[in-house]
Amino acid sequence: MKAVFLLCALLAAMTAKAQSTQKDTIQLADPTIFYDNGQYYLYGTGSNRGFPVYQSPDLINWKAGVGRAEGGLALAKGDSYGDKLFWAPQIFKSNRKYYMAYAANEDVAIAESNSPLGPFKQAAIKKISGPVHQIDPFIFKDTDGKLYLYFVRLQNGNRVFVAPLKSDLSDIDTAAAKECVNSSMEWENTAHKNWPVCEGPTVIKHNGLYYLLYSSNDYQNIDYAIGYATSTSPMGPWTKSPDNPIISRHLVGFNGTGHGDLFVGKDGYLYYVLHTHHSNNLVGRRKTAVIRLAFTADKPSKLVVNKDSFRFLTIDK
Repeated sequence: MKAVFLLCALLAAMTAKAQSTQKDTIQLADPTIFYDNGQYYLYGTGSNRGFPVYQSPDLINWKAGVGRAEGGLALAKGDSYGDKLFWAPQIFKSNRKYYMAYAANEDVAIAESNSPLGPFKQAAIKKISGPVHQIDPFIFKDTDGKLYLYFVRLQNGNRVFVAPLKSDLSDIDTAAAKECVNSSMEWENTAHKNWPVCEGPTVIKHNGLYYLLYSSNDYQNIDYAIGYATSTSPMGPWTKSPDNPIISRHLVGFNGTGHGDLFVGKDGYLYYVLHTHHSNNLVGRRKTAVIRLAFTADKPSKLVVNKDSFRFLTIDK
C-alpha cells in the first residue's frame, strides 16, 4: 500500500511539473521584434485597445503585459492617433527616443516614447499625409542618415510605396512618394482577386544593395507568403527575386506565412519574425514565429532561409 501511495505521489508530482512547464504559442499578427540593451521586445496586431508588448532576454522566455501604457500595453487607444484597427507596429530608435510607426483606422501614424515599453504617445494627434488610406509602415535609416518611410497604399489593390521621411519623423514628402512593388505575379495572387494584395514591407541594406521583403496574397489565403525585391536605391526601381516566394507554407508546413520584420539577434544571425494561421483549418488568432535568414556569398547576394530554424514563440501558461 505504501508503495502504491509513493507511486501515486510521484505521478502527481510529475504531472504538476509537466503542467507548470506547458507553453502557449504567442498570438500576434504582423509582428515585429526590436532588440535594445540586451532585451528583445515583441509587438504586433492583437488588441482593439492598442498594441501589446512582450519582453525576453533570449528569444525563448517571454513576459507579457509589461507595457507602461494603460492595460499593460505599449501604446493605448487615446494616447495617439486612431480608435480602431490597430495594425502592424514597428519600433525605431533615434537620438535616445523610441518611435512606433503603426496603422490605425487604416491610416499611418508615428508616436514616441522614452522606453521601448512605452507609453507611446503623440503631443499632437495626427496621421501621416497621403491621398488615400495607408497601412503597414516601416521606417528605414540609410547609411547616409536619410530617413524613408515604406508603407502600403490602398489603391487598386494593396501596393507598397516609399517616401522620404522628415528628420523629425513628423511627416513624409508626399510629392516624392513612389510605388515599389505590387502583386502582379502568379504566386502573388493565387486566388486571382481583382484587389491584389502586396503588403508588410521591411527593408535591409547589404553590400550596397537594398532588400525589400514583402507579403503577397490576402492574409486569409493559405498561400500568403513572403518574397523580396532588390534595388541600388532606397527609392527604387525594384527587381523581384526569381527565387520568390522565399517563405511559404510549402517551406515551413503551416498556412498563411507572412507579414513580419527583420532583426539581428544577440547571436549575430539575421531573423525574420512572422505570423501563420492559427492552424491549417483556421485563420485566427494568428500565431507568431521566427525563422533564420542569411545572405549568400554571391555577388549580388541572395537572401536564403534556414527552414529548420522555424519555430513558434511561446510563453508559460
